[in-house]
Amino acid sequence: MTADTALPQLSMGLTTFAAEAPADWDWLLDHARLYDRAGVDRLLVSDHVAFGERLEEYGRPEVGGVSGGKQPTGPDGHWLEPMTVLSAVCGATTRVRLGTNILQAALRRPAVLAKSAATLDVLSKGRLDLGVGVGWQREEYEAAGLEFEGRGKLLDHTLAVCRTLWREQRADFADDRLRFEAVHQMPKPVQRGGVPVWVSGTVNRAVARRLARFGSGWIPWGPAAADIREGIAQMRRAVAEFGREDWDIQVVGTIPVRRDEEGRVDCKATFAAVPGIVEAGVTDVRVPWKVAADPGQAEDELTAFVAAFRDVTR
Repeated sequence: MTADTALPQLSMGLTTFAAEAPADWDWLLDHARLYDRAGVDRLLVSDHVAFGERLEEYGRPEVGGVSGGKQPTGPDGHWLEPMTVLSAVCGATTRVRLGTNILQAALRRPAVLAKSAATLDVLSKGRLDLGVGVGWQREEYEAAGLEFEGRGKLLDHTLAVCRTLWREQRADFADDRLRFEAVHQMPKPVQRGGVPVWVSGTVNRAVARRLARFGSGWIPWGPAAADIREGIAQMRRAVAEFGREDWDIQVVGTIPVRRDEEGRVDCKATFAAVPGIVEAGVTDVRVPWKVAADPGQAEDELTAFVAAFRDVTR
């Protein structure tokens, strides 16, 4: 983590999908460089490996979606693979942290994910955060030859293998899915203990157990995200039941961008809620931002936006 993580962080998404094929993706790295120069703390990319045709499932909380949610592109939308994107972004930036929001880690073979994440952490000089979750779409698991119903346990297994390979010089591992002995995997991540894992999910026993065991951060979902104060209080109690009584977990809180009557970003109105959610325990403020088409305008707006955020969090 960066040296100033005692202060609230400002995170923004980097759009890595499109409903139709763009002429090129050059703007992607241009936006990443803009975030880097403007002082954004963390940029985030999303993940989908494949799509089925039942996209209404995204709006079903019982399968991992969010009430009222809608998949933004349709089944033939173009979605770039996040670890590949972050590898390119790593070379185009120098200071902004690189994160996934969220990576469906269980769809990747654990040892290969451990290797790619460690490599990216080394090349970025310790700037990687791995946000993970179980996802909502059955077809992605089926396409990967995996069972959708067991995805939570599969994610726990994946994280356990990654952590073992990140931390142990001569690694041994055994669970009901995999066994290996005397395995060496180098390089290790730059960050002590391995790449920080941010666990996404609602307040329930499975997520609390995962957060207690693996989590550096929590990405609230569903009702916990809607009522962040109560969500944090509930998750603190739930995590303590699994033996992690000292709450040292970073927490995401998302706020909308507010605009004035002329359509300009209203920094004061946007950040009015920040002191309250920070007081409640939020450490990472995430703001959906649409970058202006004109590069000069985009840089001026975003630089002012970041400065306004610093003003209310120092």
